[in-house]
Amino acid sequence: MPAPFVTLSSRIAYENRWTRLREDRIIQPNGTEGLYGVVERADFAVIVPWQDGCVTLVEQFRYPVGQRVWEFPMGMWEHAPETEPAVLAAAELREETGLIAARMVHAGSIFQAPGYCNQTGHVFLATGLTQGPHQREGSEHDMICRTVCLADFETMIRDGTLREATTLAAFGLLRVKGLI
Repeated sequence: MPAPFVTLSSRIAYENRWTRLREDRIIQPNGTEGLYGVVERADFAVIVPWQDGCVTLVEQFRYPVGQRVWEFPMGMWEHAPETEPAVLAAAELREETGLIAARMVHAGSIFQAPGYCNQTGHVFLATGLTQGPHQREGSEHDMICRTVCLADFETMIRDGTLREATTLAAFGLLRVKGLI
């Protein structure tokens, strides 16, 4: 099926090493002309560390929302966007938590925000975990790591302590697939 939108022109409105904002002039399916802003970002990995009925989370200050946020370890490599998702996942897990997984299962992929962004997240279940030192980047200096049992994790979701969408989506994907 052909794309329902026709792109008339495209320009880069903003760009840095992590993000590019593209503005497209389009014709919509109903024939009207319009603008569409698209955030372009490299794919990322989100890792669900699972051991003995518990998950490991990280918490850090997230500038756009002005508060600390609990989430699963995740990240992208803007300097190497073509990195295999499994390699990226293992590296991000170790970087943020110090955990090394004996097994990494790719559970599936999710769109970050398809209404305005092209970014895809690759969801991994990490098991057989051993603890080593974390290797956080300078921008992650305030990050803390915490392992919580599944019941406590679900309480964090219910009471609004955990609201980060990628974490919620990754957890939901793993639950419906029967992996946790």
